[in-house]
Amino acid sequence: MTIHDHRAAPVASRERILTPDLVRGAMLLFIALANAGNVAFAGQPGLEPDPHSLPGRILNICMVLFVDSRAYPVFAVMFGYGLVQLAAHCTVRGVAPRRILLRRNAWLVVFGAVHAVLLYFGDFLGAYGIVGLVATVLLLPRSERFHRLVLVVWAIQTAYLVLTASSATGLHGGDATLVNSPNPSLAATTYVGSLVHRLQEWPVHTLTVLPFIVVVWLGMWAAKRQILEHPERHRRLLVSTATVALTITFLGALPYALVAGGLVHLDQGSVELVARLHAVSGEYGGPGYVALFALVATRLTRRARSAGRPQNPVVKAVAALGRNSLSGYLFQSVAWMLLLSPLAWQLTRYGDRALVAAAVAVAVWATTVFVAWCLDSAGRRGPAEVALRRLVYGRR
Repeated sequence: MTIHDHRAAPVASRERILTPDLVRGAMLLFIALANAGNVAFAGQPGLEPDPHSLPGRILNICMVLFVDSRAYPVFAVMFGYGLVQLAAHCTVRGVAPRRILLRRNAWLVVFGAVHAVLLYFGDFLGAYGIVGLVATVLLLPRSERFHRLVLVVWAIQTAYLVLTASSATGLHGGDATLVNSPNPSLAATTYVGSLVHRLQEWPVHTLTVLPFIVVVWLGMWAAKRQILEHPERHRRLLVSTATVALTITFLGALPYALVAGGLVHLDQGSVELVARLHAVSGEYGGPGYVALFALVATRLTRRARSAGRPQNPVVKAVAALGRNSLSGYLFQSVAWMLLLSPLAWQLTRYGDRALVAAAVAVAVWATTVFVAWCLDSAGRRGPAEVALRRLVYGRR
């Protein structure tokens, strides 16, 4: 059997369930807010270090509580879930999934390298591809019983989080503010200069995010149990996961959010401590947000069915973006370079950097939602999805 066997076709739109697409489409707004902020401030976390206006303070608090270090774990959970779904789809069609998955993840690494070198150093596609290759070889063939070990890993991680939180009780007052770690590629004034910097920054960034394989593994465990396919059967688990995980991630972010909003003033050591607590607790945003969206999607689907009408147009449009999330993600990077970077228009020159970046992020995300809805209505997929599918499955 060749890789171009017609049985190895990608999953058709009519076979997809709402939750994964809705999650990806909605959370691309959070990715947009985070990355636009990074470009605006030429560094991470892309926040105004010492906001003075009330809107600036509110924006900082919301970004720390809900977005930073909390958006990408959602995609990590869904990536792991998608690996198992795709493997099952191939198996049903009588195709060995290993070759398909290895080929797809290898191309993701290529997509990530091109994206990082040409557009934005903070690429996640390459890291997903590397983690996907490892997960396909080491984790995917394992039994459901083996996958339960990921719960033990998360229990150990929770114990570490508790220790980190307990050390945060000895905070000291001061006048330190949060610091944006600089990324020279975002501050470069020539495209060639930015490209040279990205060649150095992307490998380092990729290595720092590879540990999210633990989050990917959790998504694989959830997929083995088909939690999103049958949310009614797992409602108690979804409710408890959303409640506990989101409580952990929001409480873990709260001290850093208060500092970012200028409501609490600490010395430098204390700021670094609450920043670490913020980062560690961020991974719980992955399962927390996914569980919350699963509950919302279930309710929306049930309401539409009971009323005998199609799904809400806005929900359909956001889900359409989720089905074309690769194209939406890459389009965002083009937009940041054109609209926010010193290489082009740099709209942040015309107002408060944080607020302008946030406004541009929302506008760009809304544009991708509309374009995705138009493509979906025409029965077409995004250009990046088409390219990846052809590379993986062939023309058919």
